[in-house]
Amino acid sequence: MDKLLIQGGARLHGEVTVSGAKNAALPILCAALLAEDTLSLSSVPKLKDVGTTINLLEHMGVKVNRQADKVDLDARDIRVLEAPYEMVKTMRASILVLGPLLARFGKARVSLPGGCAIGSRPVDLHIKGLQAMGAKIHIEHGYIEATTEHLPNNRLQGARYYMDLVTVTGTENLMMAAALANGTTVLENAAKEPEVVDMAECLIKMGAKIKGAGTDVITIEGVDKLHGAVHQVVCDRIEAGTYMVATAMTGGEVKLLNVKENLLDAVIEKLREAGAEVICDQNSITVKSDGKLKAVNIRTAPHPAFPTDMQAQFMALNTVAEGVSKVTETIFENRFMHVQEMQRLGANIDIDGNTALVKGVAELEGATVMATDLRASASLVLAGLVAKGQTVIERIYHLDRGYENLEEKFNALGANVKRVS
Repeated sequence: MDKLLIQGGARLHGEVTVSGAKNAALPILCAALLAEDTLSLSSVPKLKDVGTTINLLEHMGVKVNRQADKVDLDARDIRVLEAPYEMVKTMRASILVLGPLLARFGKARVSLPGGCAIGSRPVDLHIKGLQAMGAKIHIEHGYIEATTEHLPNNRLQGARYYMDLVTVTGTENLMMAAALANGTTVLENAAKEPEVVDMAECLIKMGAKIKGAGTDVITIEGVDKLHGAVHQVVCDRIEAGTYMVATAMTGGEVKLLNVKENLLDAVIEKLREAGAEVICDQNSITVKSDGKLKAVNIRTAPHPAFPTDMQAQFMALNTVAEGVSKVTETIFENRFMHVQEMQRLGANIDIDGNTALVKGVAELEGATVMATDLRASASLVLAGLVAKGQTVIERIYHLDRGYENLEEKFNALGANVKRVS
């Protein structure tokens, strides 16, 4: 099993190109199931979850041609309407094939998904939404079995559906399903994340009729069929935010390319509050810092508030910042698993329920730590970059699920990060 060796103390300098967003690429790859000709995507990151999704689509009969960051998907000859447990047990996003399969073929059998152990992310909102559109669904032996064979023309019917909780994948799944439904579907309390907007833009290019993406009410007027399209996946705002925080912590200057300011408003605001300089241009962001940072309070909430996927990285920043900070997690109940590992590096953190109290220390010290989930892994990398001596991060397969060429990108900026088996 691979691990990372990080020699701390280097200041980051240079330029880094931000990859396409995993959380946008995965649902858009699944959207290829809705069309009978080719969907051509670019800026698709080379990540484990992306590879798993492509393998799953090929298992179903999608013809996939992948070259570098470009992927062509042809789903005209789908043979298998099932996502088996063996192929999806490591990835929660596998649930995103349910909506497209049911909408186009009237039938689907999808294993209950796996993924990071950061808390409860139930799929019941997906199921209830599809049931509101007329689908018959039951769960048997760990599989979601769904059909529309009892409905007119074997197709989902437009409906109004209010989601009890804001759910990104639920919004995406139901938006795809509604694209081919009879009539109009209105999704209320919908997720507003940029990745949802990017998916809507791709579906519109494929012929879908969607209004309101980016707001909490999305209206989808069903069409008879969708066609192929060409689409560039939006940049990964969480990857961008991670490199921005790393630059601020190490006291460097880094220019991030292929990134848009409006995707990172909450992160930029907190970095400036911490004392870093952030300069935004049309397609780039430059971060400058002397490494002397002030502690900042963080409270996660659905977009456009502070993203839960950046909480761990800012906690790493706060461990070496001047002062005391509160970090409150409102999205996932198990998202403080990195705290114990940061304490091994010398961080001063106390947890009370869903709030962590972080007291900045003069310096962290390298140690052997273990990654527990994707963003926790990233936070330990950031801590390792500023820790005195060598930090060893084990179980880094989580990182490979969400960061493309992480050690190469950091080393190009002057860090000392080495992967060993």
